[in-house]
Amino acid sequence: MFNKKMLTLAKVFFTFSICLGCIVLGAFFFVTHNQSVDFSKLAEYHTGSPSIVLDDAGNEITRFQLDRRTPIPYEMIPQQVVNAFLAAEDWYFFEHHGLSFTGIVRSLFVNMLKGRKAQGASTITQQLVRLLFFDNAKTYSRKLKEQVFTLLVEMQFTKEYILETYLNNIYFGAGIYGIEAAAQRFWGKSIVNVTLDQAAMLAGIICAPNRYCPLLHPLSAQRRRDAVLAHMVRRGVITDAAYTNAKQCHISTVTAQGKKYAAHCVEFLRQELEELVGKHALYTQGLTIYTTLNFAMQKQAEDAFCKQVTALRHSKKMPFDGGLVTLAVHDNGIKVYVGGYDFTASQFDRVQQSERQLGSIFKLIVYAAALQEGKKFSDTAVDEPITVKHGSQTWSPRNYSRDFKGPMTLAYALSHSNNIVAVKTLLEIGIEPIVALAEKTHISDTIPPYPSLALGCIDTSLLQATALFSIFAANGVYHKPYLLVKVKDKFGNMVWKNTLEQNEQVVDSLIAGKVARVLQQSMRRYIKQASSPFTGIDMIAKTGTTNDSRTCWFMGASPTYTTGVYMGCDDNRALGINVFPIHTAFIPWYECMEQWHHRYQKFVYNPLLQEQYINSKTGHVCRADSAGRMSILV
Repeated sequence: MFNKKMLTLAKVFFTFSICLGCIVLGAFFFVTHNQSVDFSKLAEYHTGSPSIVLDDAGNEITRFQLDRRTPIPYEMIPQQVVNAFLAAEDWYFFEHHGLSFTGIVRSLFVNMLKGRKAQGASTITQQLVRLLFFDNAKTYSRKLKEQVFTLLVEMQFTKEYILETYLNNIYFGAGIYGIEAAAQRFWGKSIVNVTLDQAAMLAGIICAPNRYCPLLHPLSAQRRRDAVLAHMVRRGVITDAAYTNAKQCHISTVTAQGKKYAAHCVEFLRQELEELVGKHALYTQGLTIYTTLNFAMQKQAEDAFCKQVTALRHSKKMPFDGGLVTLAVHDNGIKVYVGGYDFTASQFDRVQQSERQLGSIFKLIVYAAALQEGKKFSDTAVDEPITVKHGSQTWSPRNYSRDFKGPMTLAYALSHSNNIVAVKTLLEIGIEPIVALAEKTHISDTIPPYPSLALGCIDTSLLQATALFSIFAANGVYHKPYLLVKVKDKFGNMVWKNTLEQNEQVVDSLIAGKVARVLQQSMRRYIKQASSPFTGIDMIAKTGTTNDSRTCWFMGASPTYTTGVYMGCDDNRALGINVFPIHTAFIPWYECMEQWHHRYQKFVYNPLLQEQYINSKTGHVCRADSAGRMSILV
């Protein structure tokens, strides 16, 4: 009975393999008969021209190329490195003709059992073909084309050349391509001199570079290294003693020589450009990529940001991190992009990928909506204990200071970030106009219609929050932030150009001007609190703090630039009751904006607006030299 079952399974497997082989061969002859395949991408990989990324002044930021350093010829690659990669990826590489039919059948059965495309059966040649010709989409049509191309590559090139090209082009995480560049970056040595444990680690990385890169995840890299060493023992290319000795080696990498600025920004550009122009064109076709980034500003901002994070980590004994981004007010072109403290430690991009509660920054929308509904900044409300009922629940908001100030104008409430008056304003005008305005500002795809919305219970990215604040520096106009300007080929022909179509008047210019004038009063107060020297400069600003000080925001703008900063911990832990934006996010913001600001520039408001002095508590018109005065626009 057992033998009959085994015989039946063998027949099914043999028949299936024959059918699959016929399909692949049929597709192979179809493709080769009906079209020519250009293998210059493979044959000329040594001479491909890098693409150069330029800042707004024409200075080089970085280069995108497959060979980050001099490619190493096959003859110089140590045999233990070759063995490690074969054991980890494709042990029968030198025996098959590009395709592993047993692997294909196995992966098909696994995929059928799981009901999805869960497992591949890629040989080294297939991986190289995918790298140079295709994307990683798990579709059967892509897989069939890949197999045809694989057979053609195997017919045209030697095994040694295929393996050499593969090892010089694969990705090792942290922006590193090729085994020579990886060895130099990880251990400061050539691939010629790596040890057995290092060879196994390199081979283990490539299946998931962002998970196993030793610069990013050393413990995961070590576990993966040990798995590759075990494969090498089973294949008989190392002894048990060599395996034991290699496993005992500690994970250690060298410190990168010199700081690489704008690393998070470059990674974001890489992903965007691979989608826009394709991987092959980006790395080999000598494109010129024009961006809005200002590299001089970037270095200043990154240094100021990292200095502050270092100080906070030392003083607060917590893993502080955050982001900083600067936009040009007139069109929201990105001038500075600091995605975190250390790219080699974490590639997580805190400019766009991190979403934090917006906190008091959202009050700009609350008061702008209130002005649209007919309220005035000279109107008053009482700061007092309140309880709000929403559905079957009740909520009692409170101020950060835990006290109550009594009557005050809306202007004073915004400039001092009072919570109670913001909630009262929302309740008076209703949630609907606030939600409607928030949607226009593109702050988030989901706006929760709850009373706590007045205090910023909405998650958003640093880039979106900074673009929101920039609206009030640009007389109510929203521009979609952008980094890429245009891409040209090596002959100067335009490959792609940003049309900059998104330009919306989301807030009436009269209302935007009124809000901005109040934010000028806030800026003067922040300067005084921080004992900073640049009083009298035309700036607008707003702080934001979320529950338990989990996130500290500082948003500010001059007539030229809007800069947003947030500080916090990636695990969103509470920072403590004595951690304020003025002592955290404000410091790198100030160090940057003080250098970049043109002292003679002034905000230009709608000419229909006129300045008026009011008493900050009563809202009554008063003289310019009166005590407790505030300047507003009416």
